[in-house]
Amino acid sequence: MKEVNIAINKSLPRRTVLKGLGATMALPFLSAMNPAFANNKPVRKAPKRMIGICHNLGFYPENFFPKTAGRNYELTNCLKHMKNVRNDFTVFSGVSLPGVDGGHPADNVFLTAAPHPGSAGFRNTISMDQLIAERIGSQTRFPSLTLGVNASKGKHSLSWTRSGVLIPCENQAFNIYKKLFIQGSEKEVERQVQKLSLGQSIMDTIAGQAKDLNKSLGKIDRERMDQYQTSVRELETQMVNSTNWVKKQKPKAPAGTVKPDMNIDSRDYFKQLKFMYSMAHLAFQTDSTRAISLMADSVVSPALNLDTMKISDSYHNLSHHGRNKKKLAQHTALDEMQMILLAEFISNLKSVQEGEGTLLDNSMVLHGSNMGNANTHVCTNLPVIFAGGPFKHGQHLVFDKTFNYPLSNLYLSMLQAMDLEIDKFVTSTGTMKGLEKT
Repeated sequence: MKEVNIAINKSLPRRTVLKGLGATMALPFLSAMNPAFANNKPVRKAPKRMIGICHNLGFYPENFFPKTAGRNYELTNCLKHMKNVRNDFTVFSGVSLPGVDGGHPADNVFLTAAPHPGSAGFRNTISMDQLIAERIGSQTRFPSLTLGVNASKGKHSLSWTRSGVLIPCENQAFNIYKKLFIQGSEKEVERQVQKLSLGQSIMDTIAGQAKDLNKSLGKIDRERMDQYQTSVRELETQMVNSTNWVKKQKPKAPAGTVKPDMNIDSRDYFKQLKFMYSMAHLAFQTDSTRAISLMADSVVSPALNLDTMKISDSYHNLSHHGRNKKKLAQHTALDEMQMILLAEFISNLKSVQEGEGTLLDNSMVLHGSNMGNANTHVCTNLPVIFAGGPFKHGQHLVFDKTFNYPLSNLYLSMLQAMDLEIDKFVTSTGTMKGLEKT
């Protein structure tokens, strides 16, 4: 990567970064990154990306699936929280991954589509994000990012190598933040972390370079930089203000004690999920990676903190509600919070201009579950939402709820939209029927 140093009539290198002591900031996609005198040279296209998100306890089906198909479907209790972005996503009914059974173990194959994950001697195959990382990962700072919320280390992950090896999730959003923005010697990193804990932004460290850069940018690019920097500042403020994050080192700690990192309580599941969405947003905006997986591991989550309702039991136990009204009310509240945060993520991607479109136009968002109904552990009729990318959205695509349509067909469509030369992905039978390109 190159530090900022541009002159009149010269384009800004795509991998330009701003640097300070212990800090580094990649830039969003700017018009200045197109070649000078672009009328004589081809304009660079915005990169294409994908994120696969699995909430491994699914949703209460009656509150999730619309009753009618097409573009004029009525939003359900869950989906009503997505109303502001309803034209930016497609909801599917009657889809599943062929041959995928086994209840809880199926979360490990959500992005691989490998059949029979619960069988003896099962060996996983490569996940979509890692296939993308293999093909185009060298074009970005990180070939892929594997994120998790309360994900069991060594047991649950959406990312798997070609040889069937699990790639562990990173459960701490602050560690992703450090990857994106903090580098240097151990002392420089420590100094920058300490600054953050005191409420000082990364922008304070690279303020001079940012100011010099803005002088050379056009009005639209300056607005994009301001929007990007505001997003980073807001994220940093949220991290510092989160009461469970900064843990002060106790005096006279025993020799060899590891200083705790910024952390968050497992009961603050949705706070973690919100942070992970912010990290994914910034990673895409700076083209730090083009493939992200996010495992929202509800199975091992305790009774969660929720502002709107007192949650009295673990996420897993609530999913086995047995139609108990008290459990269903709590389960529904959790389902709706999942949709609130997803809608916010999609909206944030849509708010960023990139190239001739938006960040959402260039980023595919797959959100679903390995469970069609966690109460009965079935892996059919999966609740799936697909947003962004070069596709026409705003519809409910309905397939046979008894003989499900292959969800792996959507995966093939996504991989082809990433410009990968591929005509089949595991159990796919073609590209996704009914999903048209723009």
